[in-house]
Amino acid sequence: MEALLLARIQFAANITFHILFPSITIALGWLLLFFKLRHNATGDARWKRLYGFWVKVFALSFAMGVVSGIVMSFQFGTNWPGFMEKVGNIAGPLLAYEVLTAFFMEATFLGIMLYGQGRVSNRIHTLATLLVCVGTSLSAFWIIALNSWMHTPSGFEMREGVAHAVDWWAIVFNPSMPYRLVHMMLASGLTISFLVAGLSAFRLLRGSTADDARLGLKVGVTLAAVLIPAQILVGDLHGLNTLKHQPAKIAAMEGLWETTEGAPLLLFALPDETTRSNRFELAVPNMASLILTHDLNGEVKGLNAFEGEHPRVAPMFWSFRIMVGMGMLMLAASWLSAALLWRRGTLPPLLLRGLVAMSLCGWVAIVAGWYTTEMGRQPWLVYGVLRTADAAAANVGAGLIWTSLAVYLALYAALTVAYVLVLFHMAYKQDANGPQASPLANTLKEQAE
Repeated sequence: MEALLLARIQFAANITFHILFPSITIALGWLLLFFKLRHNATGDARWKRLYGFWVKVFALSFAMGVVSGIVMSFQFGTNWPGFMEKVGNIAGPLLAYEVLTAFFMEATFLGIMLYGQGRVSNRIHTLATLLVCVGTSLSAFWIIALNSWMHTPSGFEMREGVAHAVDWWAIVFNPSMPYRLVHMMLASGLTISFLVAGLSAFRLLRGSTADDARLGLKVGVTLAAVLIPAQILVGDLHGLNTLKHQPAKIAAMEGLWETTEGAPLLLFALPDETTRSNRFELAVPNMASLILTHDLNGEVKGLNAFEGEHPRVAPMFWSFRIMVGMGMLMLAASWLSAALLWRRGTLPPLLLRGLVAMSLCGWVAIVAGWYTTEMGRQPWLVYGVLRTADAAAANVGAGLIWTSLAVYLALYAALTVAYVLVLFHMAYKQDANGPQASPLANTLKEQAE
């Protein structure tokens, strides 16, 4: 395997591991603020207990995210020196803004948020929680601004092969940035809502007598039920934006080879780049045109219009469908659970187990979505400006990358498993009465039998 492909796989492994944790902390910070404000307003101890549990999850996730993010920054120098050489005048300041405006704010107030309750006034503790939330969101803002610029670059000019900024407003708020930022924020909200619902369901199945477990389930399910329609709408708008600026990416996502009016939506296919066709197609006529152009007979450009300039089709085709499929599953699970909770006040054991199984479904959707986005930019690192091959290090051999990749994969797999086990262990230990004492658990068991 050539060094370029190995370097891409290594960076993909690093960013896959890293994104798991910001996807939790971005929305969890705001949820913690909600818990805090509800407790301040009502005095209900359930909100305080929810805050006390989930702030530990935030601390663990924040630490993992910071450490994994540092590794990624090293790779800009070791594996991708051409990136900073060509576009460092733009990428460097955006990364610096993230550190100056976001990371410092998080680092300054995180200690007060974690350890200040009871040591500082309630008003100061609430303010610290708010500022940590703002910090995590600012961090997402700057990183997504840079990543979006790599997809839809604007506000710059090339001088002697190097990008120079001419309009920072156009750089930061490039054509795809607003859609991608909202899409990511909603994705983080869905990730944490299913994690809250899943761990709360786990506690109930284990026999929790605590009212905060039932409240956590209700909060998680309700939040998911509200956010998923918004995410579908934003996803549609993002798709229209991508069709305008990166039509080759859309063609690969849809598995569409020929430019077509009334393009079908492929539910299943096996794209074959050798024959430039699909095998075993299962399609809905005209539906792709309707979704992408809002016209049953709208024209969608095919891959053959971009021959040699489009990404690998099969990985794009399937990663996109995994993301969409997971979104549909989230929609069904959240709406069904919300309806039953609001009508009956409880969920049957089967649905509780389903929510436990879906605790980390947000991770699956986010990783599949980011793979779709990033693979869809190929063969460009900065779309239309810098090719991926031109940014790679020329003096790093495949053997060295293989070795470091193996170490990274082993370490990341172990840390991911450990993180998940710790989350469920924390949920189990949250209930001091143990798994046998809950009347609710006995009722659920009787229903199951």
